[in-house]
Amino acid sequence: MKKSSLDKLNEECGVFGISNHEDASALVALGLHALQHRGQEGCGIVSFDGTNYHSEKRQGLVGDHFTDPETLKKLPGEFAVGHNRYSTTGETSLRNIQPFFADLHMGGLSLAHNGNLTNALYLRESLVKDGAIFRTTSDTETIVQLIAKSKRDKFIDKLIEALFQIQGGYSLILMTNKKLVGVRDPFGIRPLVIGKLKKSYIFASETCALDIIGAEFVREIENGEIVIVEKGKLSSIKPFPKQKPRPCIFEYIYFARPDSLISGKCAYEYRKNLGKELAKETDLSADMVVPVPDSGVPAALGYAEQSNKKFELGLIRNHYVGRTFIEPSQNIRSLGVKLKLSSTKTIVKNKSIILIDDSLVRGTTCHKIVKMLYEAGAAEVHVRIACPQIKFPDFYGVDMPTKEELLAHNRCISEMTKYIKAKSLKFLSLDGLYKALIGEKRNIVYPQFSDHYFTGDYPVKPSDNLEGLKVKQLSLLSGKSNS
Repeated sequence: MKKSSLDKLNEECGVFGISNHEDASALVALGLHALQHRGQEGCGIVSFDGTNYHSEKRQGLVGDHFTDPETLKKLPGEFAVGHNRYSTTGETSLRNIQPFFADLHMGGLSLAHNGNLTNALYLRESLVKDGAIFRTTSDTETIVQLIAKSKRDKFIDKLIEALFQIQGGYSLILMTNKKLVGVRDPFGIRPLVIGKLKKSYIFASETCALDIIGAEFVREIENGEIVIVEKGKLSSIKPFPKQKPRPCIFEYIYFARPDSLISGKCAYEYRKNLGKELAKETDLSADMVVPVPDSGVPAALGYAEQSNKKFELGLIRNHYVGRTFIEPSQNIRSLGVKLKLSSTKTIVKNKSIILIDDSLVRGTTCHKIVKMLYEAGAAEVHVRIACPQIKFPDFYGVDMPTKEELLAHNRCISEMTKYIKAKSLKFLSLDGLYKALIGEKRNIVYPQFSDHYFTGDYPVKPSDNLEGLKVKQLSLLSGKSNS
């Protein structure tokens, strides 16, 4: 089964880097474990021991490979960078697993990248014409090639020259023999934070990766900022023209782990607020509020609290169904959502239910869940979605269907309701979304996020003419896979 058939948006990787720590690789492995939700296809760590670089890459989960002491012994050094990979329909192979390492004229360079470049095709073709040889099918290697090609003397100047040529949403962690560097794109679309553990500075996709190793959260890297760790000191430069930050709104809605901090609050709190705003916009009589686990739980709790309705776990998730189990047999795959969810029949029987989820993408999973609840004896199933209608695709590192495959792209509410077989369907409004994320008392000025999923307002227009192409990511074109 191609992952593109999944009825959820999926993030495109987690990154983690640490400097000046004797257990660098072990801490990176722990950080990647905390970021496992951001990518499950592959994982890798590159370390530097003061003289040599060491690289270990594996397909599969962090816990299956980097908990082995013998593997970690192959990664000595006080500096290390790690990466969790989530691929789409592109090639899944060891050569595409990051961090990438290259021996350049200036010395060794390791790079971990979360995001997607919207002009990678153009850049790649130009580099190949100029004699560059690509070893992978990832757009991430484009960044390495641009740094290698630069005639500037200093590494940071080479990096800046490369960054001014790329477009899209990205966060980068780079490691040289002297520096650990964190970079966030000019709009801050993809996340990156700074942490500190005694004398060691850390870069990570989310704060939950800092928590697992007992590190202190320092701050988020700002949009367009380059943060440099060298000789135990932290410095920062901002080479880009100043832009209003537009962080990805789905970090708040779904991607970030619920306990991760975003702009001073746990993601869980934002999601509960989304449910509260949804309840304010909904006048509906029902017996209970039921979440689609696990993503719909915080919003359902907020909805139940705001509407003073009973909260029940009418659906139970099986957390032990992995891809290795569901891939081999078409007969097994045909069971679909029942492999992962089951209903608590005596709870939902003869009850009118408000079913809450964080988002509605294709609608295929929602259709199956509604059917499951009716088969369990539910009297009515009303679906409420804690974000607006997803009508437009993403080009910045999120795996999602094409525009034509999105349920809300060319269907009205009644058509979508009929498709999922629910009694009724309602989405949170864009105003309600902003109220939940920034507060009702603050002036709502659009846009404050990368909310193009709902509005079509893209902070960075794709240079490679992606909008007319039936692809989920630019890097899937011509056999290229995701970063």
